[in-house]
Amino acid sequence: MRIPGLITVCIFFAGALAAQSVYKRPSDDVARIVEARPTPNVSISPTQGALLLTDYNPNPGIAVLAEPYLKLAGLRINPTLNARQRITEFVGLTVIWINEQRKVSLEIPTNGRLNASAWSPDGKKVAFLIDGSDGVQLWVADALSGKSKRIGNFVVNDVLGSPMRWLEDSERILVRAIPAGRGAAPLVSNVPSGPSVEEANGKTSQVMTFQDLLRNENDAKLFEYYAQSQLAIVNINTNVVQNMGTPGLYMSAGFSPDENYLLVTALQRPFSYRVQYSNFSRKTEIWDKSGKSIRTIVTFPVTDEIPRQGVVNGPREMEWEPLYPARLLWVEALDGGDPVKKADYRDKLMVQDAPFSAEPKEIVKLKFRFAGFEWLNAAGTAILSEYDRDRRWVTSYKVSLDNPAAKDTLFDVSVNDDYNAPGEPVYERLANGDYVMVQDSNWIFYSTEGASPKGQFPRLDRFNLKTKERYPVYTCPPNAYDEFITFVGSDRSRFITRYQTKNAPPNYILRYVQSGVQRALTEFKDPAPLLTGIEKQLIKYKRKDGVPLTGTLYLPLNYQKGQRVPLFIWAYPLEYGDAGTAGQVRDSDQKFTYFRGDSPLFFLTQGYAVLMDATMPVVGNPETMNNTFIEQIVSSGRAAIDYLDSLGIINRNMVGVGGHSYGAFMTANLLAHSDDYAFGIARSGAYNRSLTPFGFQSERRSYWEAQEIYQKLSPFNFANQIKTPLLLIHGEADNNPGTFTIQSERLFQAIKGNGGTARLVLLPFESHGYRARESILDVLAEMFEWAKKHGTRESTAPVKKQ
Repeated sequence: MRIPGLITVCIFFAGALAAQSVYKRPSDDVARIVEARPTPNVSISPTQGALLLTDYNPNPGIAVLAEPYLKLAGLRINPTLNARQRITEFVGLTVIWINEQRKVSLEIPTNGRLNASAWSPDGKKVAFLIDGSDGVQLWVADALSGKSKRIGNFVVNDVLGSPMRWLEDSERILVRAIPAGRGAAPLVSNVPSGPSVEEANGKTSQVMTFQDLLRNENDAKLFEYYAQSQLAIVNINTNVVQNMGTPGLYMSAGFSPDENYLLVTALQRPFSYRVQYSNFSRKTEIWDKSGKSIRTIVTFPVTDEIPRQGVVNGPREMEWEPLYPARLLWVEALDGGDPVKKADYRDKLMVQDAPFSAEPKEIVKLKFRFAGFEWLNAAGTAILSEYDRDRRWVTSYKVSLDNPAAKDTLFDVSVNDDYNAPGEPVYERLANGDYVMVQDSNWIFYSTEGASPKGQFPRLDRFNLKTKERYPVYTCPPNAYDEFITFVGSDRSRFITRYQTKNAPPNYILRYVQSGVQRALTEFKDPAPLLTGIEKQLIKYKRKDGVPLTGTLYLPLNYQKGQRVPLFIWAYPLEYGDAGTAGQVRDSDQKFTYFRGDSPLFFLTQGYAVLMDATMPVVGNPETMNNTFIEQIVSSGRAAIDYLDSLGIINRNMVGVGGHSYGAFMTANLLAHSDDYAFGIARSGAYNRSLTPFGFQSERRSYWEAQEIYQKLSPFNFANQIKTPLLLIHGEADNNPGTFTIQSERLFQAIKGNGGTARLVLLPFESHGYRARESILDVLAEMFEWAKKHGTRESTAPVKKQ
């Protein structure tokens, strides 16, 4: 029954309690830059013959985020579409043909919203999704003509993953469709049938603080309804649909190289109220091409007992081996999945061949945790990597799976050592559709970011598998940032790079290896020419314990040398095992500067210098490095201020500091334990570590194993010491593990209750990162106003000791 006046009363009190205000906007100049269309996303076809440009709007209106959604099993589901919540608007697709030097705009229906897209294996078609009135539709466009058409009259389901996967003939697509005749969603009553109950049965279950979980049986029924799909193969020419198996909760499905077998993982009851859907009960099977199950690889119960920083105990990392018709590989833990348990071997590698009637075979035991394969172009040969957690070290070696004992070590390097990291392997697609590393005899190729003491200079390297020699094929020029993207053609005589400079946005260039001739493939323009001339430089300095530090310093518009200006520092702490790797230079001042979203770089329009990505390394033994977290970040921040003050660039009494997520946690700790800053801005952080009791970031100990450290690192416990003005911003719908919205609410209340200065801004419908245009503009306006109001520190303030 509707009661007149009740809604009015409720709204009145809700407004009074929440103190809701209207969205703010910064100046028109800043707003125009935020609202400018970004350069498109670029995808290269499998045959390297064309580029697919996707135009998009990263910051749709708040109305898009306000569309109703359900929070189920760690997902956010739009019940109208039966799809995941949409937070980005895609607006157009364009193909650029490399050899023909022509552009083709793909037809997009006007009565729906564009979503994900995918090249066909032959590089002649593009499949894409349209959010239509009846659900999510599958469309295919001819990349040569641009003509497009809807495929079938079914709608697909992307709740548990991508709903489309091309087959090798480029004529058929494996889809996850909404089951025909499914019926209406379950009717859910708001009147409970009883309490929600959980029970601990004496087993250790130390899981992350996940959000948006199932809460009761009503939620479970809704999740089952919206996540269910029918696997099917549809022919894009005839629209003939071949159903495979029966409807289920399919997490993944992938064909073997010969496409005679399908590896399928499906969720099944019981579900869980403690973990996300990916850890629900599930079964992995091999099906034949008719959809009949012929082998069960593993059936897992709810996996909520995985050891901290460990792995599931049972088959995992399943993949089809390339260059074999149907050979399945997987890994199994030999230590129960527990990285702390003493064990001679951590993992074993298993194999099973078609027709999958025989028992699987063990190939080799691994001393450390399996970290992946990179496949070479001879059947059964790969580069296998293992991860040593105790040292944070990766060892990679060439191995033949027919004779795994005869392994040849290629790389042995710390995970933090970017100077000596091999880089990303360069792959190619073979005629049969398999992907293997590009290989010329014993030479393979790596694309590396080229980190060095002088900065980043991306390279394409050749590496010899026998001699271990390494030679650069192409190196970025000194006054640019140029990254290798892919080879064009099987003879490797041409390749594509993504080229940018301080003043020119990234564009794609076709380069000829021998002649050095180059040709621009794209002509993306600067979306914010007003700010192009801003001066920036990579700076290097040291903190008092000798650890090298770096950051990119941006100077405000019209900066005059010798002028002292206010400074805003933006940072995010990272962990390292030693000072040498902590101090490595991992950035370049030759990159083009994009002014997007709620970037702190917009402080440049307010007369501030900005030290972006100032390194705040936490160095030490991985088991105990957080024991000195506060001392290290305070020292790092102070070193940056001291250095820029010594150069005569900044006014050290006008320094602000900020960060997002773990950077917000850092910011609150800096204000609680030092007086170096005039103000702080903390966005979407966690401030009470007792609410993340089973670890955070790289912390390996639980709250009960290191209670003193958890308490010491919680700025909530030192709210009485936070006297520097702190702006707290948080999404009302933050679903990131650990950064509950209540973290900011409680810290604000604690600061206010102790007489401090703070402001709390809660953004409607926003999650951990902020997406709506109105939210982005409001965040910038709030930051500018806070800096203007609190931008000067009392120079006589005592410095808190560390």
